[in-house]
Parts: sequence; C-alpha cells; structure tokens
Amino acid sequence: MAERTARRRGYREGIGGEMLAEFLGTFVLILLGVGSVAVAVVGLPGSGRQAVPFGAANWLIISWGWGLAVVFGVYVAGGISGAHLNPAVTLGFAVRKDFPWRKVLPYWLAQVFGAFVAAALVYACYRWAIEAFDGKAGLARDKSLSTYSIFATFPAEYFGNSWWGPLLDQIVGTGILLLLICALIDLRNTAPLANLHPFIIGLVVVAIGLTFGTNAGYAINPARDFGPRLFTYFEGWGSIALPGKFQWFDHYWWIPIVGPLIGGVVGVAVYDLIIKPVIRARKGEEAEEGPAVEEL
Repeated sequence: MAERTARRRGYREGIGGEMLAEFLGTFVLILLGVGSVAVAVVGLPGSGRQAVPFGAANWLIISWGWGLAVVFGVYVAGGISGAHLNPAVTLGFAVRKDFPWRKVLPYWLAQVFGAFVAAALVYACYRWAIEAFDGKAGLARDKSLSTYSIFATFPAEYFGNSWWGPLLDQIVGTGILLLLICALIDLRNTAPLANLHPFIIGLVVVAIGLTFGTNAGYAINPARDFGPRLFTYFEGWGSIALPGKFQWFDHYWWIPIVGPLIGGVVGVAVYDLIIKPVIRARKGEEAEEGPAVEEL
C-alpha cells in the first residue's frame, strides 16, 4: 500500500483563514451598517420616500441597521475567527489572555481592510444619491458633513472643540460593549445558548446606539471608523475625514481609535475584576455543596 503523505497545511487552516474570516465578517458588518446610514441620510430623502427632515425614525433605522449588521457579521465569521470584527474586542480578549498577542495586528489589519472595502461598495451603490443630496444642498463634497457622516463619525456640536467629551463617550460606549460581550460568552454565567449570542450582541449595539449614539456617532470600533474614514479621504471628503476637521472639531480622527481601545480594556477589566471572581467563588461553593437548584 502506498505510503500516506502528510497533507500540506494550507493558509486557510492557520492565521490566514482567520484573517479571511475577520475580513469578510467586518465587511458584512460595515456593508449593512453603513448601508443603513446611507438609507437614512440620502436614500429615503433622495428617493422621494421621505418628505420630513432627518429625525427619530431615521435614527431608529441606523440603530437597528447597525445592530443587525453585527448579528450577521458575527454569524459569518464566528466559527472560524471568533468574529471579533473590532480591534477593541481583539485587544480586550488579548489583555484578558483569551487571545494570543501575536494575532492582534493581523486581525486589526483584516478588520480595517474589510471596513475599507465595504465602505467603497456602499459608495458605489449610493454615489448617485450622495451627489444628488450634495447638489441639492449646494455643497462641494469636501464641505458636506452630512454625506461624510454616512461612512464615519464626528462629535456632536455641543462638545465644541473639546476632545475630552467625545473621548469619554467612546470609552464608555465601548466599555459597555465589552463588558456585556464578556457576560454573554461566559458559559458559567447566564450566557445565551443555541448560537443566539450573536443576536444578543447585536441588541447590545442597538441599545448603545439608542442611549449614547448621538454624542459621537457610537463608533465603538476603530476599524468601523478608520476604514471608511480612509476611504472618504481618498474619495474627496478631504480634511473632514483626515485629520477630521470641520467647524466645531479638529484633528478628531484619533478619538474613535484610541477611545474604543481604552474602553475595550476597561470593559473586560470591569467584568474580570468584579463578576468573574464572584462566579468562581460561587461555583466553588456549588461544587462542594451540590447544585443550587430548587427541588420541583
């Protein structure tokens, strides 16, 4: 019988396959998320399907659009890479020693590239609506904050030129995200079963959008902001994108990167320092005393 030869390990089985999954998962996330913003900002008004100005209903479209985008992005990549889809998630998991540090930069690269390509495809589909919107408003592209906002984030006008308020917002929003992700994937806690955790994590993003979204556009994901921001810079939005300059903000580009990275570490630290030790202690007691369940 012929000797068996060892099957050569392909790139899909190692970090290359994980990067592909992160790329496509992030691509789906940004495609659907940014697409929902395009619908709310230029699609509905430009198509004649909405006669009233941008309002609460449009914000609901955006919040639910991003939430569902997370759901399906996680389902695409979850079984291969863990579906981080977010450099803050990758960093947070590395800090808590659930993820190897050597994979952090490759994951970040795949996530940013997936976001960039998705933004380009959304633009290709909505270019006519964007041009019509700017034409009706009489704005050159590099002066149009509204159409730029389809792709990347900016701070609310009430912050003025302060960076501390938006930075705090990004730290808090991403901290909430990572805290709740840690809770939802912890099988020793009350984690959802039957592969429902992507849907619940999507609801977390909806909740963040509905509670903290208007401060700074709830990027809560460096790749989600920087990939599309880089695309808009090359596509003509200029200084609004990089360095992130408009009437009431300047050099804003770094805040949706640094804020979420800090927030991600804070979120996992809060869960691991407060909830995790309690779960361990209580599980230890249960192991000695038996399962803590009511007799029926």
